[in-house]
Amino acid sequence: MDSSGDTVGTTDPDALEVQEATERLLAEFDPDTTGETEFLGAQYDAGLAWVHFPRGLGGLGVNPRLQALATGRITEAGGPLGGLRNPIGYGMCGPAVEVHGTDEQRALLRPLFTNEHIWCQLFSEPGAGSDVASLATRAERDGEEWVVNGQKVWTTLAHVSSYGLLIARSDPEVPKHRGMTAFIVDMRAPGVETRPLRQMTGDAEFNEVYFTDVRIPDSMRLDEVGRGWSVAITTLMNERVSIGAGTGAPPRGSGPIRQLVDAYSAHGSTDEVMRDRVVQLWARSEVNRLTNMRAAANRKLGTPGPEGSVAKLAMAELNKDIYEATTDLAGADGMLYGSYDEPTSKSALFGDDLAANFLRARANSIEGGTSEVLRNILGERVLGLPGDVRADKDLPWSDVPRS
Repeated sequence: MDSSGDTVGTTDPDALEVQEATERLLAEFDPDTTGETEFLGAQYDAGLAWVHFPRGLGGLGVNPRLQALATGRITEAGGPLGGLRNPIGYGMCGPAVEVHGTDEQRALLRPLFTNEHIWCQLFSEPGAGSDVASLATRAERDGEEWVVNGQKVWTTLAHVSSYGLLIARSDPEVPKHRGMTAFIVDMRAPGVETRPLRQMTGDAEFNEVYFTDVRIPDSMRLDEVGRGWSVAITTLMNERVSIGAGTGAPPRGSGPIRQLVDAYSAHGSTDEVMRDRVVQLWARSEVNRLTNMRAAANRKLGTPGPEGSVAKLAMAELNKDIYEATTDLAGADGMLYGSYDEPTSKSALFGDDLAANFLRARANSIEGGTSEVLRNILGERVLGLPGDVRADKDLPWSDVPRS
């Protein structure tokens, strides 16, 4: 078995194709001597960016579970993990553009994968967080352009993004889920203003984004007019899979749980209660990893289903518990923090600072769908429980009361 759980020496022709393509890539582009942009471009051209994408668009048209074969081998050889710098683009915007985009729009996938273009996701608003479909940002048609006005909030990496995936209200006279349209927006266009939001970690990875008479060509409309909710579902389902599974299908004992195990070993604790706590957290991490692998193996090509919500919910609660344990291990030193003075505006991933990770993990149960929303999804779509009462489901958006 390799680190991702796949059998080495498989006779599966798709797996063999991925393995052979990976070895050819590494033979031609030595990670030690090839620049990151060049290597990622070659990886895209080899069909190893998103292996389940069509050929010619960074993929090989095979099962997405085989991505772990390529990513694991490239990482082992010292190659770059581009998704660390561009997590929204890799995990959410790229899949949405592939499913819903035109050929012109899909041409943006290669520079997205090489990180020449960082992407962000423009969904949440001050009055439309958990209920994205109630959003109020307006998009009005003006010939071959759309004029957008409104505000988005909690937009990760908007301040460093070249493009954003925007959902806006294009028809207020139909029910909220049917009156939205999706666009690819140039984040440097006139009228786009980004304001950073300072977090309790001291960083500023999230932003408010204001749109004032922003003009978007109709050629940058994603899918048909009024099908923004379909684009949003594709994006959100991929988001939860991406967040829940972690970048690049991490191997057993890696990530946050590795940091806890290392901290426990370095501490030299003989406390049996703490030992049991660490073991239980390691077991939960392994169960979550295996659950993600099973979901990937069962997943057919296309938009993920509610299994992504399982992974994301479990990850959010697990990460909070893991970093609470690392803080407890540190004792009184766990109350110390480096500095809040210089926000780093880094990406939304965990680093080496365990105190910062403890604070950052609080956001895991909010971002990418709150834990409460995910429990509703699991109850309704997995367990078949009665849905919440939705009094505004069939009302035109313009008739829905808003504060």
